[in-house]
Amino acid sequence: MTLASLRSRKLLALLALGWVGLLAGCGTQPVGGDAPAEWHTASDDTDARKRARTRLALATGYYENGQYTIALDEQKKALQADPSFADAYNLGGLVYMALGDMALAGSHFQRAIALNPRDADALHNLGWLQCQQGQYPQAVQQFQRAVAVPTYPGRAKTLMAQGICEARGGDASQAEATLMRSYELDAGNPVTGYTLAQLLFRRGDNARAQFYIRRLNNSELANAESLWLGIRVERRLNDRRAMEQLGVQLRRRFPQSRELLAYEQGNFDE
Repeated sequence: MTLASLRSRKLLALLALGWVGLLAGCGTQPVGGDAPAEWHTASDDTDARKRARTRLALATGYYENGQYTIALDEQKKALQADPSFADAYNLGGLVYMALGDMALAGSHFQRAIALNPRDADALHNLGWLQCQQGQYPQAVQQFQRAVAVPTYPGRAKTLMAQGICEARGGDASQAEATLMRSYELDAGNPVTGYTLAQLLFRRGDNARAQFYIRRLNNSELANAESLWLGIRVERRLNDRRAMEQLGVQLRRRFPQSRELLAYEQGNFDE
């Protein structure tokens, strides 16, 4: 069983940086020292690990449905079946994050990493937890360790989180470079595109900001925040027609948004 990628249901929540955790698949990876090792497959599992995987599959389903207490109970049963199951500790960390217990979340991620130092998902999740707690250098270190895992498929997502964290920590230049790397790997990620456009807008690189925000606003993933940023970018570039078109979309699609109120009041520098 692998933990599937958990995508946010609303771009607005992502843009507000309010997601619980960014989780890619906890796929099986080669284990061992420096010598090449065979990949772990289901046939290598002990009976205890198989029971633990079954429990973890249930726990994952409950977690994805927001039933955190039930998910935690199933996660505990997975660890009772196999106390060395790193994936179960990783999911436990996510559940505790959702429940607001950051101390227990951190200890679970660290335990997962201790059991499997190349668990890029746990490294990513620990980094995001540390970022939320303002521990920016430590968070960036975890993200870099995750990206360095050769078999990790979630590099774009982790680079996105790293860039957001670097921006929060005040290193806008490095954040821009990191987000560019993420964008090169996954140009369709709306959070990466929005955050990159926002950084460029803030430092006055309006033409480049226009490129990224227009691409987002021309997709189905546009929302009130992205439309509002697009309006301000077009205003700086004196493209009144583009401003008005975005304003029409904002009024039609998000009539109750604070962004529309700011637009109608002319608060472009908010």
